[in-house]
Amino acid sequence: MYTTRMSQSTTSETPSLQEAVASLTSDFALLENWNDRYEHIIGLGRELPPYPEEHREEAYEVQGCQSRVWLYPEWRNGKLYFHADSDAVITKGLVAMLVQLYSGRTPEEMMTGSLDFLKEIGLTSHLTPSRVNGLQAMFMKIQQYAAQHQQGETS
Repeated sequence: MYTTRMSQSTTSETPSLQEAVASLTSDFALLENWNDRYEHIIGLGRELPPYPEEHREEAYEVQGCQSRVWLYPEWRNGKLYFHADSDAVITKGLVAMLVQLYSGRTPEEMMTGSLDFLKEIGLTSHLTPSRVNGLQAMFMKIQQYAAQHQQGETS
């Protein structure tokens, strides 16, 4: 139930960001109530690979989150890949959702992203304001990493 269609894809081609967002939105639409949706979010967090302990440091901690969140970027073949963790289960699921959408993309593609889909799936109205702020801080950190790597690529 927790694995999305995006991660079940058998093709080697990565879906576009818009396709990945549409898939995630569709996955949430299939869930009947908010208890199921929270369970789905928690399940996404459980699917995250173990976070590298050597990167559990302040430089990779997302500021602006009530819980502790780490987001470590790895640059390979012109794309950014993210490792993430949190000390809170729902927050870990939220960062996993962003990693699922943005990891393995070019900085240019990441810079075109937004959190607009959160309203469509109803998440912003079912999270506390501090969690919404934390989610925005995680997204901003992803875009900050993308901008840094984008600038590094052009020089």
